[in-house]
Amino acid sequence: MLEVPRLERGSGLAIYRLLEKHPMGAEEVKCLVAAYEQTLRALGIQDRGDPLAELVARKVFEIGQEGLKQPGQICKLAVKELRIL
Repeated sequence: MLEVPRLERGSGLAIYRLLEKHPMGAEEVKCLVAAYEQTLRALGIQDRGDPLAELVARKVFEIGQEGLKQPGQICKLAVKELRIL
């Protein structure tokens, strides 16, 4: 299991807060962070402090926990599900 290093925090604050609470491997962390960033771009969210960024982080994390391991697939599903909201 991998602790999420504090030094890696930055543009994806919401996703890192979630990942800190759920230890996982380095590849899983990279996948979820990439999916989070892709989803934010796809939805046009630039402000990582926006409450919507937190919603995106939770959705990406939820989808990642369901077994999808490709950032592009996670992003596509997250965008689809979030556009319904």
